[in-house]
Amino acid sequence: MGVLALGFGGLQLLVGTGPGGVAGVALWLAGAVVLHDGVLVPLVLAAGLLIAGTRLRPVLRAGLLTAGCLTLLALPLLLRPGKPGNPSVLPHDYPLNWAIVVGSTAAATALAAGCVALASRLGKRARTEG
Repeated sequence: MGVLALGFGGLQLLVGTGPGGVAGVALWLAGAVVLHDGVLVPLVLAAGLLIAGTRLRPVLRAGLLTAGCLTLLALPLLLRPGKPGNPSVLPHDYPLNWAIVVGSTAAATALAAGCVALASRLGKRARTEG
């Protein structure tokens, strides 16, 4: 079934696009590969190196993953070109809403990291006193 869907998609690409359609799709796909391998992967690796070896690694990783997923979901709305002709199409201030949600994620991550650090400190104190 997947091969049939792939064949149908390829046929639509060849038949349904204009003169530069295939070249445009190829350029877009090449750009996606360059963006992934040249920007996204180095950022993820750098973040992994920065949080490696810390006690707060699980908490920080969860916060970074959440913020990254939220950003990927919001990216089409954040990068939209100009104002739409119909104001009801994109009625909200998406950059502000994204900043609020990612800021809330950062605050929750900081709170969770503080709780983990406090629990670790209290556990260490209880072991030395008891």
